[in-house]
Amino acid sequence: MTTLLEVSGVSVTFDGFRAINNLSIQIAEPELRAVIGPNGAGKTTFMDIVTGKTRPDEGRVIWGEKSVSLLGMSESEIARAGIGRKFQKPTVFEDQTVRENLAMALKNKRGPFDVMFYRRTRHAASRIADIAQEIGLLEHLPRRAGELSHGQKQWLEIGMLLAQDPRLLLVDEPAAGMTPAEREHTTDLLKRAAKTRAVVVIEHDMEFVRRLGCKVTVLHEGSVLAEGSLDHVTKNQEVIDVYLGR
Repeated sequence: MTTLLEVSGVSVTFDGFRAINNLSIQIAEPELRAVIGPNGAGKTTFMDIVTGKTRPDEGRVIWGEKSVSLLGMSESEIARAGIGRKFQKPTVFEDQTVRENLAMALKNKRGPFDVMFYRRTRHAASRIADIAQEIGLLEHLPRRAGELSHGQKQWLEIGMLLAQDPRLLLVDEPAAGMTPAEREHTTDLLKRAAKTRAVVVIEHDMEFVRRLGCKVTVLHEGSVLAEGSLDHVTKNQEVIDVYLGR
């Protein structure tokens, strides 16, 4: 496994509040990683920095084999470099079918004319079927996305990100609002995705994190408090104090 993303010595302050404080995290490829921590620990800001939404005051964010700095890149350049992000609330095109949603997301040439003249080739059709199978929505391809359950919309959005073939997938609280069966399917989906790429999951739900069975990074007050297996970090007295608010 090689290091895909390296965040080192990153700090960011909003209106005098230090949201991220000398944060250093390394993500390998392939890898499944869970990032946990109480509210205000800096989990979302960490994702914002990696995706270019927030510029840090100091530190480095280095990407890929060529050790490219992400800090000079725009959000769209970072997305094209291979970083996909899924927000907590699913954003799918509700009036379009599942098939159309996946077709729009498929990694094709990004120039304006390429998109205009893009035809659904046989390759694209088989890729759409493969992704739909992967996310468990194969028989739902003709349905409007707006008719799907909350969990199915989350899977469709993960599928739309997978269609873009990212090397790093950032996923924010995927289990929120799901039924137990949907959560189980989501666990399997993320584990499979992490066999060929890096997947970082921000999550509050400890049971869901336990099911993921991966390395866990605990953030507190904008920096890493502990890192290791869930059993390892939950035995850490500082982590216990932070979570139980002692």
